Amino acid sequence: MITTHNLGFPRIGANRELKKAQESYWRGDLSKSELLEEGRRLRKRHWQLQKESGLHLIPTGDFAWYDQILNHSLMLGAVPERFSKADPGDLDTLFRMARGRAPTGEPAAACEMTKWFDTNYHYIVPELSRGQQFQLSNTSILDETAEAIEQGFSAKPVLIGPLTWLWLGKVKGESFDRLELLDSVVEVYDKVLAKLAEMDVEWVQIDEPILVLDLPLEWNQAFEYVYNRLQSCKVKILLASYFGGLNGTTTTVVNLPVDGIHVDLTRDPDQLPALLDRLPAYKVLSAGVVNGRNIWRSDLKQILQQLSDAEERLGDRLWVAPSCSLLHVP
Repeated sequence: MITTHNLGFPRIGANRELKKAQESYWRGDLSKSELLEEGRRLRKRHWQLQKESGLHLIPTGDFAWYDQILNHSLMLGAVPERFSKADPGDLDTLFRMARGRAPTGEPAAACEMTKWFDTNYHYIVPELSRGQQFQLSNTSILDETAEAIEQGFSAKPVLIGPLTWLWLGKVKGESFDRLELLDSVVEVYDKVLAKLAEMDVEWVQIDEPILVLDLPLEWNQAFEYVYNRLQSCKVKILLASYFGGLNGTTTTVVNLPVDGIHVDLTRDPDQLPALLDRLPAYKVLSAGVVNGRNIWRSDLKQILQQLSDAEERLGDRLWVAPSCSLLHVP
C-alpha cells in the first residue's frame, strides 16, 4: 500500500479564525488563554480534516502564530538581546520579535522579515552573532505532537532543518561564517529528536529546501556532517526538499543516513529517473506530485503514469504527497 502524507497544512482557518483571534488578543479583547484555546481548536480541526481525507501520516509542528522559522528561532533560544532577556516559551516574546510589540513586555524593534524562497510567504529572519549558543528553549513542537497523539492522530512532526535555518539567518555585528554555529544548533535538534522518540514517534520530517539552491561547497558538505550526527536518534527521518530539483546533489542526498527523501516532482519531474536508479534499497521515496502552490485540480491519470515505474520498482517504499506544504496554496 502506498503511504499518503502531507508536508504541512494552512493554519489560518477556513474563515481566517486565527488572524481574527490574534487581532482580538492584540487589542485586548481576548485573553492569552482564550487565544491558546483557539489555536488548539484549529489544530484539532485541521488534523481531523486530513485524517478524514485518507492521509496516513498527519503533520504536526506546522502550526505557527506567525511563521515556522520564528518558531524554530524560539525553539533554539535565538532571541535578540534587545528583547530584554525575554522568555522564548512566552507567546508574547514571539509577537514582540515579529511585530515589535505585544500585550506584555517592552516594545523593541521587530526582527527583519523577508520572502520565503520564491513564494509570496514571508518569514522572520533569524539574527546570528559570533559565539552564539543555543539550547532547547521552546517546546511547541513537542507539545503539539503530544496533543495530536493524545487525540489519536498518527503524528509526523515537521522541523525546518538546521542547515536551512542557519542559511536563512542574518549575521549581526562582527562578520563570521554561520557554519561556526552548526554544532550548537545540531545539539538542540538532537535533543528534540530524542524527546520525540520517547513519545514513540516513528517518522519525523526535516525540511531542507536549501537543497534546491546552488550552495557553496562547504554547505553541501555540511549535510553529511549534520545527518551523520542525527542518525543515532531513534526516529526515522524523512528529508524533504521542495521548490525545485536537487540541483546536482542527488547522489549526496540519496546517500545521507536518513530513512526517506521527499522531492518536488511538480517543479522538476525529470529528477525522478536518477532518484530511482540511485535510491538505496531500504529508503522511502516521497513523491511530491500534487502541486502545493496552486488551486487547480491535479491530473490523476498523468500522475499515475508518472509514478508507474516508481511503484513497480519501490512498492510500498513509494509515498505520495503534495510538492510542498499546503500553506502555499493561494
